[in-house]
Order: sequence, then C-alpha cells, then structure tokens
Amino acid sequence: MPTIKEILQTMDYGPAPESTKEAQAWLDQHGRRFGLFIDNAWTEASETFGSFNPADGSELAQVTQATSDDVERAVAAARRAQPGWVAMGGHGRAKILYAIARLLQKHSRLFAVLETLDNGKTIRETRDADLPLAARHFYHHAGWAQLQSEEFADYRAVGVVGQIVPWNFPVLMLAWKIAPALAAGNTIVFKPAEFTSLTALLFAEICQQAGVPAGVVNIVTGDGRVGEAIVNHPGIDKLAFTGSTEVGRIIRKATAGTGKKLSLELGGKSPFIVFEDADLDAAVEGLVDSIWFNQGQVCCAGSRLLVQESVYPRFIAKVKARMQNLRVGSPLDKSNDIGALVDPVQQQRIHGLVEAARAEGCEIWQPACEAPAAGSWYLPTLITGASTSAAVAQTEIFGPVLVAMSFRTPGEAVQLANNTVYGLAACVWTESISLALDVAPAIKAGVVWINTANQFDAACGFGGYKESGFGREGGKEGMYEYLTPLAEDRRPAAPVVAEKGKVKQSEEGNPFAVDRTAKLYIGGKQARPDGAYSRAIAGANGSFLADIAEGNRKDIRNAVEAAHKAAGWSKATAHNRAQVLYYIAENLAVRADEFATRIAQQTGSKNAAAEVAASIERLFYWAAWADKYDGLAHQPPMHGITVALNEPVGVIGIICPNENPLLGFISLVAPALALGNRVIAVPSEAHPLSALDLYQVLDTSDLPGGALNIVTGSADELARTLASHFDVDAVWRHDGSAEGCAEVERLSAESLKRTWTGGAKGRDWFDAKQACGKTVLQHASQVKNVWIPYGV
Repeated sequence: MPTIKEILQTMDYGPAPESTKEAQAWLDQHGRRFGLFIDNAWTEASETFGSFNPADGSELAQVTQATSDDVERAVAAARRAQPGWVAMGGHGRAKILYAIARLLQKHSRLFAVLETLDNGKTIRETRDADLPLAARHFYHHAGWAQLQSEEFADYRAVGVVGQIVPWNFPVLMLAWKIAPALAAGNTIVFKPAEFTSLTALLFAEICQQAGVPAGVVNIVTGDGRVGEAIVNHPGIDKLAFTGSTEVGRIIRKATAGTGKKLSLELGGKSPFIVFEDADLDAAVEGLVDSIWFNQGQVCCAGSRLLVQESVYPRFIAKVKARMQNLRVGSPLDKSNDIGALVDPVQQQRIHGLVEAARAEGCEIWQPACEAPAAGSWYLPTLITGASTSAAVAQTEIFGPVLVAMSFRTPGEAVQLANNTVYGLAACVWTESISLALDVAPAIKAGVVWINTANQFDAACGFGGYKESGFGREGGKEGMYEYLTPLAEDRRPAAPVVAEKGKVKQSEEGNPFAVDRTAKLYIGGKQARPDGAYSRAIAGANGSFLADIAEGNRKDIRNAVEAAHKAAGWSKATAHNRAQVLYYIAENLAVRADEFATRIAQQTGSKNAAAEVAASIERLFYWAAWADKYDGLAHQPPMHGITVALNEPVGVIGIICPNENPLLGFISLVAPALALGNRVIAVPSEAHPLSALDLYQVLDTSDLPGGALNIVTGSADELARTLASHFDVDAVWRHDGSAEGCAEVERLSAESLKRTWTGGAKGRDWFDAKQACGKTVLQHASQVKNVWIPYGV
C-alpha cells in the first residue's frame, strides 16, 4: 500500500479551463470588427488589422488603424469637453470615477478572459491581479477628485492629455493612466498597444455606461503612426508614455521645446538581491512572482538574481527545483503558471539574446517540459556564468529569462545592483531589518521591495530613476503629473528687466573698485579656466567692472567630478544642510550693502537692496524646508507599509537667469542644496559677479567643497555640455532662452535625465508663488517607494 508521501508525489493538477463563452459573445456582438471611440461615439471600421490570440495564433477581431485625421478629431473632441469636465467639480468627477470602478468589478470576469485571450497571460493573473488593481485605481482616484479643491488648491488640470501604453498590462496600464488624469480634470486621447486593444475598447463601453461626458475619454487604436501623431499634435498639453527606453528617447526629443508636460515609465533591469540570512524558500517564491509573472514581460521584473556567495549553490538548486514545477500551457487553464508571449516577434528576440549568451559560454538551463506547438511560447530560463557586462546582464530581455550571479558583501551587492543604466525597481531579501533598510536607500531605483516582490497599489507611487524614465504613477505624486501650478499662469511673457535707478559710481576703498579677474569655483576652491580665456563685464552705465573666467566643457567635466566626490553632502542630515544654508544667509547679511552695490552697478536696478534682502529670506525659506520635506508612510492593502522617501536627484546643472542675478541664483541653487543635491551652477551670463562674490561667503559657511560649483561663461555652450553629460542627473534652465531650453530637453534624451526649463517666459523671482513652494521641491527630489511587510 503506498504511503501518503508517495501519493502526494504522484498527485498533479488537473485541467481547470476557464470558459470563454461571454468574451466570444461580446466579440460576436460587435461582428469582431471595431471602430474608434471618439466623442462618445463609435466610428465605422475602415482600414483594419488583426488582433490575435498569442496562445494559438487564432484571430480574435479586426481593429481600426487610426489616421492622423482621426487623432485630430479626438484631440478636438477632448479640447471641447475639457472645460465642462472641470466645471463638474471634484464631486461630480468622483461620482463618475466611482461608477467606473463599480462597473469594472461587475464585469471583471469578462475583462479578465478577454485580456487573457488578447495578451496570452494566465487567467489567474488577469483575474486575481490586474482587474482588482485596475478597479482599485479608479476607487482611489475618485477620492482624489473629491479632495482636489482641498489638497491641490494651488493647481489646475493640465488640459488635454495624450496617453500611450504597452501590451504587457493593457487594462491595468489603462487604469494607471486614465484614473488620475480624469480625477484632476483632464480629458484624454488614449492609444492602447497595437497587439492588445480589445480591453480598451471594452472599457469605452464602460465609460458610456458610467456617464462619462462626450469627448472626455477618446480611444484611438493602431500602430506606432498613431502614437507619433499624438506625440506631435500641438493640441496635446501632456504626454504620458509607458514603453521601451528607445521610444522614450524619441518622445523626449520630439517634445523638446513644445512646453508639453511629459512623464515616461520605461525599461528596467531590476536586481533581486538575496542575502545569506534570508528565508531562502520564501525568496524562491518571491523570485517566481518577480521574473516569471506575466512570462517576464514586466518592466520591473527581477531579471538579475544576485545571491550572496555563501548560499549561492543552495539557492540556485532551489530555484531549479521550483522551475521544474512551473506549469507551462494554455493561459486559460487556471492551474497554469506560464502563458504565451504576446507575439512571435517577441519570442524571436528573446531566443536571439539567450542563444547569444550560450555562444559567449554562459550556462543555459530550462526545465524538462514542452511548450505547446502552436502560438508564441518560451520556457522559463536560468542563465549562469554571465559577466557583469554581458548583453543578457545589461539588456532588458522582457521575457521569462533570469540571469544569476553571486556577491560577497552588502557593498558589492549594491554596486552590482546599480551597475545598469536602468533604475526602476529592486528586491531585497534578508531577515535583518537593519541590513534591508541600509541597502534600500543605496539602490538607485524608484521602488524597492523588502522580502516581497511585484507589489503595487494605487496609493503608492511607481516609477524609475535614470534611464527607466521620470514621473510617477499612483499616489499623490502621480496626481501631480496631471496638474499644473496656478502660479505658472501668472508668469510674465518674457524676463522682467529691473527698473533702473541712478547708478552709484565706485569709490576709493570700495572692495569692488579693485580690478580683478574672477575665477571659477570648483571643488570648494577658486580655479582658473581650462581655456585661459576671460571676458570683460561692463556695468549698467557702460563702465568696466571686472574680467570673468570663460568656462568650457573641460571645466564642466572638472565640476562634475568634484560634485560626485561631494556625495557626502547627499548623506548629510537635513538639519546639517539647513544649518549651512542659514550660515550662508547670515554671512550674506553681513555684506548686504556690498552685494546691493554690486547688483546696482551691474543692472542699474534701483531695488538692489530689496533683492539682497529677498535673497537672504529665500535662503531662510529653503533652509526651513530642508528638514521638513518629509516622505510619507502609505498603508496599502497588505500587511505592511510603503515608505515614500524624498531622495536627492543627484548632480544638477543649473543655468541661472539674467534678471535678478543674485536672487535668481539663490532661488534655484538653494532648494537643490537643501534637499542634498550637488550643483554645477552657471550664473547670469550678463551679470555674473553677484554669484562670484559669494565665494568668500560659501567658504565661511561650512559648505563642503564640491557641493556647489560655479562655472561662468556662455550659457548656451555650458548648458549644452551639462545636458549631454551622462554623469549629470538633471538640468534646469531659466534664462529665458526658448531655443536654449529646447536644446537642453533634446540633448537630455540620450541619458533621459530630468529637466526643468522655463522656455521663453520670465519668472517674478520676488514672487514666492512663482519661485518657491512644493513644485520646486518636486523638481529637486525623486520619490523612492520602499515596501516593508510586517512579517508573516
């Protein structure tokens, strides 16, 4: 008689197929042919393309290929509808968002089955993960709509939003994008992925049932030409894109200088770090959820496995044993773990990368099972023996492929984790909470999961660092992506020239009467320019004031190196940074008359003393914020919390305005320093001496060398160098040059660094609404969400 253990070993899951009857009936109801959804009406299907079931290659329906004229009509409908949508008020929008959430729940099985048919992911994932979270996003953002007048009183809706999503999470990405945009009062032109349009078209019917007004949500289907038409349309005020880093670069270049607000959620090569004290069995299950969820077609998939050397062999053995038990087969079978890839093209790309690794000498391991003959399939794959620079260790494979390597120390683990151009997500597995909370902030990624994986919630922001893009989805930070500060509407059309007064001539004994050549300020020291060129600066009355150094790209290189060496400034306590800013203000106040004289001599301003006083007050303001811009602790529907940390961006290049040469300089540099960034500042090209006169103030205020570097010279040339530099994390430009701002945005696309530009418009630097506030703090920081479970 067999033992219980022997019986259990022979037991296996039986087939548990999901019925497709309702989904097939819905497709038949539409004649399996779909038009576009514009202005609350369906167009006739004209030119169409097929939408196929990737599990067996069968055609599901014909979907319309939109044209540029269709996009034009959709944008026009959205523009007409936007004032009325705003006029409904927060409560009116909240009721409709709530109705959408309820309808998604009511029809969740239909959505789940249709998604599985169209995408190839397993029914367990669409049913148990995608649809509940999609509904959750509409519920959550119904709340933000209700609270908008209170929580976002100083903001307005951006306007008409263009949204483009990929094929890996069609309905969930739709919810991530549409819910906050609607809550904020925007109207939408939405493009689903070419491969997976059907659930978006079903959602259009949900919008009709929920009472969404005509033109508020418009859905246009098609290939990349449709996305290109949306990106380039002048009537789009904001673009939200999720997809590949390569396409993200193209969009960043295309939108440069247009003034369109932009958020990009791009690729990833996320590390999954396992320390020797981790619960290895739990970590294996987390790894399954991280890399083989949705066949690895997840931007934040834990595709790089980093295991501490002492447990590496044991953990790899456990991973292989678990892989052997993964069930590959029909995604409509509720007992299967691995479904089909979205398309044969994706299958061929994955196969090519794996075979290239094999040719390089890597070991390729797959479980002993067979994939179905028809459709697009790829078995779960483990690659070992790859170097850190190998293509499979650096390239986003976007498939069920895991690359494993070992490390010895926590420091080495962090170095390996950060050895990538991406920075979307990471997992840390350890039973030591102190180790976890030491490692998590050191990883350059927008999301870090501790002892868990692939957790998402509408209350918690999601988004990346570095070439994983910028902007956030979800949470309060996600709402800001769809809002514009009201103060931006009050900005002057061009930089404001100071009202002239009588310029006081230099007197004998005045410290500014001495002829001098002002040097650069790099690494806490004055430095001669690399090119050995200088430029004469004349005063408002035409008289010579001083020579200044003409910086070049090598001087920027030296400043960037100095800034990176000053990483301790980012690690300093917020209290310490605040104290330094207070010291700068104190030392500036002692020399207030001298600085006022210098401003008057340069610009002829009759309000020079007021500018110095405002600069001192501005330093106090940002010193006050340094230790008060706290993160948030979210309570998502899990047994734990998510801590949103406001981290410094890193090294920021700042092109300062010509007007108000001291106040404009302080208003931009001080907030960046307050939040722990290191700065390379290019002061006013026309009136740089007010910034250069700060050298002695900085030297006597305990500011570490390299935290602030000042390079004078051509704003255009130096901005071009900063925007092109791969070790500069962000560039701000506010000198009123429309062409210069556009160039910064265009050049930043290569490394996808963040930008904050003012375009041709000016800014009233005396106005706290225009020069201060949380908008500036958001530009000076990036949010990292750390998920911390409470235990078992």
